[in-house]
Amino acid sequence: MDERIGRTYAHYRILGKQGRGSMGVVYTAEDTRLERTVALKFLPPSVSSDAGAKSRFLQEARAASALDHPNICTIHSIEDTDDGETFIVMAYYDGETIKERIQRGPLPLALALDVAIQVARGLARAHERGIVHRDIKPANLIRTHDGVTKILDFGLAKLAAAPDPPPENEREIPDGEVAELDATRTDAWVGTLGYMSSEQVLRERVDHRTDLWALGVTLYEMVAGRRPFVAYSAGALARAIVTDTPEQLAALRPDSPPELDNVIRRALAKHPTDRYATADECLSDLRRVRILVERGRGPAARVPSIAVLPFDNLSADPEQEYFCDGMADEIIHALGRVPDLRVVARSSAFAFKGKGLEGREIGRRLDVRAVLEGSVRRSGSTLRIVVQLVEVDDGYQLWSETYEREFRDLFSVQNEIAQAIVGSQAIRSIGRATPLARRPTEDLEAYNLYLRGRFHWRKRGADELRRGLDCFKEAIGRDPGFAMAHAGLADCYNILGYYSALDPSSAFPEAKRGAKEALGIDASLAEAHTSLAFASLMHDWDFPAADKAFQRAMELNPDYPTARHWYAEYLALMGRSSDALSVASKVLESDPLSLLANTLLGWVYYYARDFERARSKLEEVHELEDDFVPTMLWLGLARHQLEDHDGAVTVLQRAIDVSDGSPLMWCALGRVYAATGKRSDAGAVLDLLEQQARQEWVPPGQIAGIHAALGRTDDAFRWLERGYEQRDPWMVFTKVDPAWDALRDDDRFADLVRRVGLQ
Repeated sequence: MDERIGRTYAHYRILGKQGRGSMGVVYTAEDTRLERTVALKFLPPSVSSDAGAKSRFLQEARAASALDHPNICTIHSIEDTDDGETFIVMAYYDGETIKERIQRGPLPLALALDVAIQVARGLARAHERGIVHRDIKPANLIRTHDGVTKILDFGLAKLAAAPDPPPENEREIPDGEVAELDATRTDAWVGTLGYMSSEQVLRERVDHRTDLWALGVTLYEMVAGRRPFVAYSAGALARAIVTDTPEQLAALRPDSPPELDNVIRRALAKHPTDRYATADECLSDLRRVRILVERGRGPAARVPSIAVLPFDNLSADPEQEYFCDGMADEIIHALGRVPDLRVVARSSAFAFKGKGLEGREIGRRLDVRAVLEGSVRRSGSTLRIVVQLVEVDDGYQLWSETYEREFRDLFSVQNEIAQAIVGSQAIRSIGRATPLARRPTEDLEAYNLYLRGRFHWRKRGADELRRGLDCFKEAIGRDPGFAMAHAGLADCYNILGYYSALDPSSAFPEAKRGAKEALGIDASLAEAHTSLAFASLMHDWDFPAADKAFQRAMELNPDYPTARHWYAEYLALMGRSSDALSVASKVLESDPLSLLANTLLGWVYYYARDFERARSKLEEVHELEDDFVPTMLWLGLARHQLEDHDGAVTVLQRAIDVSDGSPLMWCALGRVYAATGKRSDAGAVLDLLEQQARQEWVPPGQIAGIHAALGRTDDAFRWLERGYEQRDPWMVFTKVDPAWDALRDDDRFADLVRRVGLQ
């Protein structure tokens, strides 16, 4: 029996031996002071006297402790025993290593991809901080019972800036040098040979791309059940790593899509310059393959599909960007009317705007067969529009055209472009629908104002929404019969009311008025039915009417993402979690890169009480865009539910800064303070909000949440009653929001839920 088991070091009592990692032996222990289970890592006695080994041991602690990320093992502290031994105190994770899981057989594709995606996310954070792991392998990855993958063992980690031998990655490897691998070099390797990159084997300079190689090896092993390079001696294995090409996955795992093999082959390129440049780039492709696997279908080339990319603004006026975006929007809408054609939603197609990526690469990441690229030059009343349709697989230009037209011919040009796409070689098998593009108004200046209004609405900020209102009002002033402008007006009022930027007693009635005006002009307008449904849901609390309007909107335009998004919210707050998850997942199918759509899925997980999945999804979105306020709000609340209170406070404070002091963000922060015993901080937030509420709208139901967390039940009900009287839109979440769990046994709460209509 290990002599350490049963002993106590500092305030840690050893419970058992967990295993051996690079540069250390790991034990499970009880932290008797904080009453929690932890993992302790000691240097093995055989190397404890080695100054270099101890230095690397401490380097692990410093490297890992600098990385605060949900997919990286948490380091609590570095301690010393009375005998002078040093050990690292790490978080204990209840689960199994990926090595143990592989021993039971290859992983399901969805599980293997989920593990790889989480590892890539953790590596992206490490690389961002200049830290290279250098020993990624299944034994150093643990998957908890909650489905979270953690990277362990930074014992071989190095800082990217650390000195290394001069780079030799670009040269050809002489035959004699390869032969030398069989003999003199095998004792000089640091790491695990089976997962080493070719540059590690050759003792050349390594950087973050060596971790991406190891991730490729690990992913191959998870899917195939064995590593891509296999040999019976260290020298032979080293030669295989440097010279051999792995067997294709399809030969070992017929259900794996070719796209997965492509990802692995790129990760396993012999020269680092041929691999993924960053972990984020690899992560993007892994997510794309996951979508393919979740859909249960083959390569994109078999599916008629297209992404319309934002048109470049070649006008002298940079402010014409809204017009170029609007042109692409209208073509997306027109193509959405074509049966059996998969059209990527706007937010995903526009996600790469300004990123400098080639159209084919964007199409590959979006999993489409063709991409439409274009440019617009507007000068006075004339337009010059250049468009080309490109096949993603081979880069072949399927069709291109230049349109020199007057501005008054705008709608006919949009329709011509849509018709040409439908008749192209990549799409034509599904037939044409005529006409495709809509002509919503005869007043082109009103239409111009509408495009500008939608441009502001999509940015979601309170000031942007108010600019959108002005544009829609001006458009309606020019053409009172412009139904889409009325619907745009309704959408602005809905969002202003929802995010508490405007008193709901004025915002939502205006939203309903705009939606009804639009429907009076055009009863087939899905946008207007959606706007009416949202106002009925959030202000009237007329849930049957909201359901009916949402259903009608999706019937009229099944591909309208806002309708499905808001309908998923409706299902979640009604407690229909599985239905909400199903709808939210469908939103992601056509809009996989949308920040809102991805946040929605995390939001639905949150209200389904699946807080770990909520945090995982929201962390993923937060890494893509760290200034998106809706993501920060729900991420903060999810972290709080998982008792990561410091992490919750950090992200909510950031949300307050980015949102210019949104009362919603302050309310969420106040709840976290109150629930974690920071009563004085919670009281300061309450004082701020109650003072603000005397001057402008602050959601009373959210203030009630802080009182509830402080245990002030009567005060909580007083503010809840005020929320009921003032039609606070957040009252519709009372049935499912964890904030109210402490009040659910009170008869007053049951009565409130009944009066809101959620019983």
